[in-house]
Amino acid sequence: MTVRTPTGSNGSARIRPPLKWAGGKYRVLAEILPRLPAGARLIEPFVGSGAVFLNADYPRFCLNDANPDLVAFYRVLKQDGTRFIDRAEKLFHARNNTPERFYALREEFNATAGPEAKSAIFLYLNRHSYNGLCRYNASGRFNVPFGRHARPYFPRRELEACAEKLKRARIENRDFEPVMRDARPGDVIYCDPPYIPLSDTSNFTSYSAGAFGEAEQERLADVAADLAKRGVPVLISNHATDFTRRIYGPAERHVFPVRRFISCNGQRRIKTDEVLALFS
Repeated sequence: MTVRTPTGSNGSARIRPPLKWAGGKYRVLAEILPRLPAGARLIEPFVGSGAVFLNADYPRFCLNDANPDLVAFYRVLKQDGTRFIDRAEKLFHARNNTPERFYALREEFNATAGPEAKSAIFLYLNRHSYNGLCRYNASGRFNVPFGRHARPYFPRRELEACAEKLKRARIENRDFEPVMRDARPGDVIYCDPPYIPLSDTSNFTSYSAGAFGEAEQERLADVAADLAKRGVPVLISNHATDFTRRIYGPAERHVFPVRRFISCNGQRRIKTDEVLALFS
């Protein structure tokens, strides 16, 4: 089995994720996909927007994330497909693209337990909120403000492609370690954890309940090293820092530059280094 590598300078061979996502890997697929070993199943303990799973050609997938709303969204999309897509599209109407309707729907999202209705609003919030962020306060309430987009895009084609790919996936909402330790030889693991911060003020851990600090980063590296000894390769993305160089010491490392947007208008950018660490 071979892993599909993106082709074409315009990215036409790639599948875009249906969700906007901070730290999404769509723009760096050309770095990641060629470094994924062949296997029968790809396991992603931190699936996020799903850019890697959507563009990697494995027979089966196991997708996990700490965010229960994201997991519910994928499960509903997999189960209901077109019916869910049609329902979600009804929210993408000009009358809902106002601060008043946004905050009313955000309040409804925070008060709703039903996965179908909540997942439709989750997609609406993702496309109408500020910078497409997914953030919660200490009480677990989604709190990203209105984004003031002229005409939010409804990703029908992306949703349809994702729903099709999800037919080959198992979707979970667990801690990353048991998901990884369930792997067996023949599986391949790709990890995109919350990145180690480049500075004391740049940390972002409110994407889901709890934090992902240095102890969790070290635990992830230890699990990856242990699984590699058992015949399960693990590829991890992160910032290239002194800390990651230390904890990824046994791995084969590939460092490459990326541009980061640090303002909402995209005019201010900084270049940072990322690392892909392959434990094999």
